[in-house]
Amino acid sequence: MPECPVSPARLRITLRPHTENIMTTEPTTKLAVLIDADNAQPGVASALLAEVAKYGTAFVRRAYGDWTGTSLKGWKDQLLTQSIQPIQQFAYTQGKNATDSAMIIDAMDLLYTNRFDGFCLVSSDSDFTRLAARIRESGLVVYGFGERKTPKPFVSACDKFTYFDNIIDDEQLAVSQDGASIVLPIRKRTPKTVKSEPRLLGQLRAAVEAVSDEEGWSSLAKVGDFITKQHPGFDTRTFGYEKLKDLVIATSLFDIDRRSPGVGKPSVMYARKKGYEIKTEEEEENAETAHTMPAYGKADTTKTETEVNE
Repeated sequence: MPECPVSPARLRITLRPHTENIMTTEPTTKLAVLIDADNAQPGVASALLAEVAKYGTAFVRRAYGDWTGTSLKGWKDQLLTQSIQPIQQFAYTQGKNATDSAMIIDAMDLLYTNRFDGFCLVSSDSDFTRLAARIRESGLVVYGFGERKTPKPFVSACDKFTYFDNIIDDEQLAVSQDGASIVLPIRKRTPKTVKSEPRLLGQLRAAVEAVSDEEGWSSLAKVGDFITKQHPGFDTRTFGYEKLKDLVIATSLFDIDRRSPGVGKPSVMYARKKGYEIKTEEEEENAETAHTMPAYGKADTTKTETEVNE
């Protein structure tokens, strides 16, 4: 059979890049979670790691304590369920806590590996204050977690500090040290009358003013960042509100403006102090002139009085 000639046009193959199924992933923040089991209830483990997930991925999860005794018995199930590695540290002498030293040494070892972007220190002990400050000096972020009794210096040493009662509900159960289930004595997170919180109102006013534009409007995202930098322990959940926008609206101190950055994108909320007056350029120039103008009339009067006395 004679061969059928094939037109070159039929042999033309067009190669097109296939990009529909290519997945692009953003780099995740690598975190090391170090738990002082002697100063943390085992019942907060699940809620704790859920909170940590908001900031990054916990590549290291370690809990420190003397696991040969019965005081940490309640942690056993949590270690298995949450994939937390127990680090054994014997108490060398009675009354001395060797767990803190072991946790600090491990933290420094992990810091020098240069593999992490931040640390999560879980404790209510002020002994970790210098550790938090040292990690921050290396340019890494520090998230602290603890009870309300946590000393202020440790809270301030962290970039962000979260109290246990803001991440766990009343209905959640804790496992006591003897293994029995008990309910944590945590208050209900009902919205407070924020208008009677002068300290909170002052923080919000200062933050809105600090990050405002020429017309007095401030992005709530920038407001939240500013307050956290000034007050690491600030948390809207302390006042019963999940989001900063709900807390700001509840104060009734600010005008609210929702702006759309584009089609398909979520709206961005801005706040401005109520009664804010926008000055024209002429009014600003007049105000600056009045502020910098020397008091010539007063000087002349003084001179005249001196001459009269002479």
